[in-house]
Amino acid sequence: MTRQTKQIHVGNVAVGGGAPCSVQSMCNTDTRDVAATLSQVLSLSTAGCEIVRCAVPDMAAAEALGEIKRQSPIPVIADIHFDYRLALRVLEGGIDGLRLNPGNIGERWKVEEVVKAARERLVPIRIGVNAGSLEKELLEKYGHPTAEAMVESALGHVRILEEIGYDQIKISLKASDVMKTVEAYRLLAQKVDYPLHIGITEAGTIFSGTIKSSVGLGILLADGIGDTMRVSLTGDPVDEVRVGFEILKALGLRQRGINFVSCPTCGRCQINLIGVAQEVENRLAAIDTPLTVAVMGCVVNGPGEAREADVGIAGGRGEGLLFRHGEIVRKVPESEMADALVAEVQQMAKEKTHS
Repeated sequence: MTRQTKQIHVGNVAVGGGAPCSVQSMCNTDTRDVAATLSQVLSLSTAGCEIVRCAVPDMAAAEALGEIKRQSPIPVIADIHFDYRLALRVLEGGIDGLRLNPGNIGERWKVEEVVKAARERLVPIRIGVNAGSLEKELLEKYGHPTAEAMVESALGHVRILEEIGYDQIKISLKASDVMKTVEAYRLLAQKVDYPLHIGITEAGTIFSGTIKSSVGLGILLADGIGDTMRVSLTGDPVDEVRVGFEILKALGLRQRGINFVSCPTCGRCQINLIGVAQEVENRLAAIDTPLTVAVMGCVVNGPGEAREADVGIAGGRGEGLLFRHGEIVRKVPESEMADALVAEVQQMAKEKTHS
């Protein structure tokens, strides 16, 4: 069961309140470079990204973000720390959301100015707690960044906004430690009904970060916790989006793009299955139509998996059988497997798009 939360809107994307868990990413370009940032936003949007966040370290970046927002095909969130004037400027520029911790902004009147401007534009604020930057008094109280300390920090920031009368809030509690993150979100989910943005921060490279994020976010999503998510990877942000959708697909929560099935290979395999599978997956990465595609290498499980897929191939000795909706289409030599499978998938995706 999905945890029931209040619903907010980041631009045209509903977050919480029963809406599908949305997939976010963050640009790693210099926000002051409008052309480079917009190019990355477009790449992310093409990959399926639904909300994008940009860092706003200074007023030049805040000014540039207004132009980025005007040309972006997806909602844009401004990531701001310490300086309330940056928040006011991006709000004037039409930003769709703020990532801002009110406790870090300074005097109460500064927070009130930001909330007043956000309220006028119905712009939500994400309170983002990170285990690596907890308040000094909480570290002294708990000894180190515990899950309880993270939750207390978040509730403190929430209290400031609630006292001002603002409830367009979402919250994140991120740590690089997977189980600490899971514990923190579970604790917080019992205390508030605001939508939660989930992620494992500083998760690592594409390899290690994908594993940590899949484990941590998978546990939370299976618990019904998570209204929007970012997979944090050291690499191309487009990979964050691809991994995010794969996690959601594996849990049956979202269906976008290819559900790729391939066998791990064994001594019975008599074709270059690894090469064929990698080529097919890479060539089909841009297809967003939900289809199951199987690349199988032997006569034991191959025909069965290939039949169950929308499109599949079951390899034999130097050749394979091409299946479409469980029916054998034709036999193809190994050298033509990738081309034949990709062509069949592209045709099926085209048919589904126009049906």
